[in-house]
Amino acid sequence: MEYGRMENDIILHGRLDASPGISHCNHGENFWSFPLTVSRLSGTADRLNVLVPERMLAGQTVECGDEVTVRGEVRSYNNRSGLGSRLVITVLARALVREEGEDDNRLTLRGVLCKPPIFRCTPLGRNICDMMLAVNRRYGRADYLPCIAWGTLAHRCAALSVGDGIRLEGRLQSRTYTKNLGDITQERTAFEVSMMTMLEE
Repeated sequence: MEYGRMENDIILHGRLDASPGISHCNHGENFWSFPLTVSRLSGTADRLNVLVPERMLAGQTVECGDEVTVRGEVRSYNNRSGLGSRLVITVLARALVREEGEDDNRLTLRGVLCKPPIFRCTPLGRNICDMMLAVNRRYGRADYLPCIAWGTLAHRCAALSVGDGIRLEGRLQSRTYTKNLGDITQERTAFEVSMMTMLEE
């Protein structure tokens, strides 16, 4: 499937919920990770995972509680450990600056719908549409990102078909839920793109 042109840009401003820790090594470069807490206008906070190349931390120290601005891309990968969510969503930082400011969470994506949209109604009567968007990377791979739309935008999204290209603006958000594992329950966190605007492709 051809996913078309790439567009995957996110800007976050928030506070480190923990100091950076080593995540993994890829092609000889170490990557560090930390959770970033970003408040919404409603007062709810999203706790988002950020990956930072080690070279980006050279010359500056960021610790738990520091305010930072992160510019980068949203990435996904499959968790095959059997623990936690199967689809893991992270933000790969392209720039990291320690600075004060208003909390911010802005995301622009261009991709292709890779599953049929699911339109439904919440128990409170709100219309919602769930989608899975495939977003191209620079080197032939793609990230698969769950997206949700509400209200009249949900109706527009429900009319889309697999293979349709869309460009959207929104925010990356986190949501906790309880997973029933038979004899026990486990609290997990899901990440999804909350759509604000959809531009025709």
